[in-house]
Amino acid sequence: MSNYKVLLFYKYVQVKSPVLIVNEHLDWCVQNDIKGRVFFASEGVNGTVSGLVNNIEKYKSHLTSYPEFKDLWFKEDKADEHAFGKMHVRLKNEIVHGDLENVSIEHGGKRLSPEELLRLYKEGKEFVIVDSRNWYESKIGRFKNAITPQMKNFREWKKVVDEELTEYKNKTIVTYCTGGIRCEKASAYMVEKGFKDVYQLDGGIVNFIKQFPDTYWEGGMFVFDERRVVNPNSKDGLKHIAQCHFCGKLTSYYINCHSVDCDKIIVSCHECKVRNEYCCSDECRVSLNKRKVFHG
Repeated sequence: MSNYKVLLFYKYVQVKSPVLIVNEHLDWCVQNDIKGRVFFASEGVNGTVSGLVNNIEKYKSHLTSYPEFKDLWFKEDKADEHAFGKMHVRLKNEIVHGDLENVSIEHGGKRLSPEELLRLYKEGKEFVIVDSRNWYESKIGRFKNAITPQMKNFREWKKVVDEELTEYKNKTIVTYCTGGIRCEKASAYMVEKGFKDVYQLDGGIVNFIKQFPDTYWEGGMFVFDERRVVNPNSKDGLKHIAQCHFCGKLTSYYINCHSVDCDKIIVSCHECKVRNEYCCSDECRVSLNKRKVFHG
């Protein structure tokens, strides 16, 4: 039985005193052995945390005791240990940075349930599905036939919409991301730019793969914690879609090059990451400015 849980959550809502919440929240988390990252802003909250099952239940009660967050939707996952090493609570201008502060969340795309997306695929409906995550997230996992813009970060979304997606303005568009937060703003920007029929996958990839593994999600799901990747599928053909940077073997594992001067994200199987000392090249491997190797 897993003794730990990982929570993923967000909500766009007007927060009156985010500064006060930040200070109080960090103290509470430290006292109750909750670790992870939580961002507060006047526009809402965005977080992912881990802890023992009992502590996580207390955390959910604590956070939802604030009137603004009383109906938070927590996406939960089991874990064998903490998924984070520390606890960070930050005050931000945006709960996810995309230079979309002037985009109205009320214009967000229509919510599409996992069941409805499954039906679109099964019935062969005509639709365009677009990944609103970064390139290195979609490299290891994505929905079948998805358009995967090569964004370094979410701040490039405006450029992607304005320069790469305009040909789909009159098509049915489904946007998706990990838990739904980026799609709220991503789909709203598309609507404001004149796209006619825009949807956002309700609850994101997390919600879909929990209900319908081994269907239309291919590969692993990138996560921003020490688990690194979640692998929902059991079918061999859907398990991995990315190739190891070194040997070409199919895998969903990735590393940051341990040369501090490089830090490039690469896909690497476990054997090659060890053989190459967690580095992307011979040049980086002999660098004197390297992070310590974590054997895992």
